[in-house]
Amino acid sequence: MTSLARIRFARREHLGLAPSEFAVLERMSTPQKTQAFLNAIPINHELGGETILSVREVLRQRRAHCIEGAFVAACALWIHGEPPLVLHLDCDPSDYPHVIALFRRRSSWGAISKTNGAVLRYRDPIYRSLRELALSYFHEYCSKRGHKTLRSYSTAFDLRRIDPALWVTRDHSCLEVNSRLAAARHYSLLSRRQEELLSRRDAFEQRAAKMVEYPKPLPRKR
Repeated sequence: MTSLARIRFARREHLGLAPSEFAVLERMSTPQKTQAFLNAIPINHELGGETILSVREVLRQRRAHCIEGAFVAACALWIHGEPPLVLHLDCDPSDYPHVIALFRRRSSWGAISKTNGAVLRYRDPIYRSLRELALSYFHEYCSKRGHKTLRSYSTAFDLRRIDPALWVTRDHSCLEVNSRLAAARHYSLLSRRQEELLSRRDAFEQRAAKMVEYPKPLPRKR
């Protein structure tokens, strides 16, 4: 546990951010505003190689993928007095995990999510449990071949357990935090027998799933 584990409202000096950086996060006063910010910045296609950008780097580079967006959302929630909780969604080895930021309203869970497609985004706070919330992503969580790949979800991970220098202001990839999330306790969403009953997406669903908000740039011709 860090010395900040019991801090309810994260102040600028707690996080190590510059005034201009803190001001951007301070304007994200609701989950909806935070989601709108994440939707408005391009997806991080990792053209220069794999990254796990800190909050500072997302604000500087104005790009993010799922865990990077979750860091930003969690940090904004913490500034406004809500715990910086994230959830790791794990999947079949043929696909990629996803990370979302969690918030609660009247005992129900919702999620803030950065993604390039249309279906793995924001979830309204209507879910009675984390399992219900995770299952809301199940049908749409598919590989390129149309196989449904979501398999488990983690406990709610409080980022106050980790030094902000490792996920808020780090100037290179936040690998340690990613490893901690992947190693957190996970709960299965379905049994082996249930896996055998899963159907693939049909051709229409697979075509629809290819729609993205920020297409990958075409390579420059020499």
